[in-house]
Amino acid sequence: MERRHTVREEHLQMAWEFVSRGELILTGALSGTPERGVSLLAGESIEVVARYVSADPYTRDGLVTKWDVREWITVAGEGAASPLKTS
Repeated sequence: MERRHTVREEHLQMAWEFVSRGELILTGALSGTPERGVSLLAGESIEVVARYVSADPYTRDGLVTKWDVREWITVAGEGAASPLKTS
């Protein structure tokens, strides 16, 4: 946490670049556990995630040491990938 401020500006700039391309929907730290965060990315393949993680200064500088990827099967709401309607 102490080192986060040294690359925070670069981290945020990179994040907004992904937002501008429509690849990053939301990102941020979890309340009560600022050492953990969640990023919601959009793309046709895992390649978007790989580019995001490798471009992130938090990862590059060792602040992020562990991450995982989960596919989210969205069924309701604007932009749902697999919309399901009730009968």
